[in-house]
This record gives sequence, structure tokens and C-alpha cells, in this order.
Amino acid sequence: MPATAPPAASAPARRTALVTGASSGIGAAFAEALAQQGHQLVLTARRADRLEALAARLRSTHGVPVHVLPADLADPLACDALVAQLQAAQLQVDVLVNNAGYGVPGSYLSARWSTHADFLQVLVTSVAQLTHLLLPGMQQRRYGRIVNVASLAGLVPGVAGHTLYPAAKAFLVKFSESLHAEVSARGVFVSALCPGFTWSEFHDVTGTRAKMNAMPAWMWMTAEDVVAEGLAAVQAGRPVCVPGRVNRAVATLTRLLPPALARRLVQRRSGSFRDSR
Repeated sequence: MPATAPPAASAPARRTALVTGASSGIGAAFAEALAQQGHQLVLTARRADRLEALAARLRSTHGVPVHVLPADLADPLACDALVAQLQAAQLQVDVLVNNAGYGVPGSYLSARWSTHADFLQVLVTSVAQLTHLLLPGMQQRRYGRIVNVASLAGLVPGVAGHTLYPAAKAFLVKFSESLHAEVSARGVFVSALCPGFTWSEFHDVTGTRAKMNAMPAWMWMTAEDVVAEGLAAVQAGRPVCVPGRVNRAVATLTRLLPPALARRLVQRRSGSFRDSR
């Protein structure tokens, strides 16, 4: 009697990645890279038309399922609503990219408090809340990857202008380091990605494009290169990633210099890329 062949092993389930601020720039590059790796995607941002166009292209190019859930993370109820939609669609998030963000140009008092409150809700509170809501499932499945898109600004001395931006990004760095230490033994890796100058719409939104165009080309990275280093870092379990040799040199130099000297050097250059009025 011929032996019966063992049943074929079932293919591993496709992992699901949620990317916030996915409509352009680094967020869109994360969506592209994760789709290329075969992830099912959930894309969220305010601009539904941009998300739908990106989703259609990713489905066509990479053949992966892509779900579009528009949301404004400045709304304190947005994170709960977003997770409720995920649960209703029976989507379990394995990879979370907290990328949504922007800058508020000018001095601290040049903007109303409501503007700063929205900023903190998007860049700080929603990151902590969304992570808090999705982390239990990752721990239960003993697999998770969380990338918090911070900035080189969170690692160097603060300067005049865009006052809350470096503070918010420094929070993301420390939050990522602490959370990674807590949960890495349970299969969940957390990493703060700290890019420097990156080609995207960020500077158009903040009105600093003219100043950015005057910066030397060697200081810039593409969003695709930033994302490649960020995904490699979180997969390797590195809690902080500074992509690019120039950015790593800047971060190292400001860490090694006496604080007062580092502040003076960064402040001297800040007029090239900060609006402090």
C-alpha cells in the first residue's frame, strides 16, 4: 500500500501593517516598502483622495490587500474610532508605523494654543494612545513591530522656532526606548526612526521650502532610503535608528560636544531651516 504524502504546510498568514500619515512622504514610502514585503495594509490620514490613489496603486503593483480608513488624529476620539473600525473588519495589526506629523512654524506665542494642542494630540498623544490600544494584541500573538517616526531634531539641542517640534520628537525617542525595553522579550520590537532632512511635502506644509532649497544636496535623503533603514532597524530590535551617515555624524557630534557649545553651533545654523518669528 503506497505511503500517504503528508499534507502540504499551509502558507503563513499575511501580516497586517497600519501606517498613519500615509498619504505622502515618509508615510507613503513606508506603505510602498511594506506592500513590497507582502504585508496587508491599513492606511490612514486626513486626505482620503490621496489614500485611495495610493491604495489603488499598491494593490495593482504588489497584489496586496489595502484598506483605507481616513482619520484626523487631531481629534481626541480618532484613535478609539480607528481601532473600532479595525476590530469590525477583523484586522489584527502586527506592524504599526506612527508617522503622522507636521510642524508649527514661528515662535511659540505666534500660534494660538488650540494650534499647539492639535499638534501635541497628533505627534504625542495619538502615538501613545494608538500604541496602547494595539500593543496587547501584539503581545498576545508574541509578534509586533512598532516604528515611531521621530527626528534628528529630537536628538540635538533645541533652537528658536518650531518650539514644540523637537520636544515632541524627543518624547518619541525616549518612549520608544522605554517601551522596547518593556516588551521586546515578548516578541514586540519598538524603534524610533530619527531622520534629518528628507525630501517630502513636509517643508511645503510648514512654508519653509525656500529655505530648504538652499540647503546643500548632500544633507538630504530620500524617503525610500529613510524607510529602508528604519524597517531594518526595527526588525533587528534596535530601539533608535538615525538613518544616513551625515545624520549619524551630527547626532554623535552634538552628543560629544560640551552642551553649551553644541547649543551655540546648532543655533547658529538654525536660521537656515527654522522660522523663529
